[in-house]
Amino acid sequence: MTGSPTVDQRRATVRQLAQTGASNRQIAAQLNVSKDTVRRDLEALDAPPETPSARIAQRAAQTHSAMRQLSAAGQAIDDARPAYTMTDDATAARWCAELRATAARLVAHADAFAEYYPSATSATGRLT
Repeated sequence: MTGSPTVDQRRATVRQLAQTGASNRQIAAQLNVSKDTVRRDLEALDAPPETPSARIAQRAAQTHSAMRQLSAAGQAIDDARPAYTMTDDATAARWCAELRATAARLVAHADAFAEYYPSATSATGRLT
């Protein structure tokens, strides 16, 4: 069973939605919170965390949220099976280029992760 997100997780989601151009009203509706909660979350995100441990916790929450979204996006791509979708050549070329560019960025992140945490990632090793 999935519980309610923590305040830090909600704030990370609010920030990501705001960065996509969503209005406070749209964010509030999507997250089932009030517009005032969204406003306060955005204000709190603009203020720097007070302690090093709070900064670390905030960064961890943002990264956790991004990794969950990445996993969901990967699943959506798997489900969509874009290579088997009928489309025009220009769209197919654009999709292929976007997938390759994103894959290259993800490989670079995975390699950096493996370098930073070698003992935790030794089973997976570097990606090539």
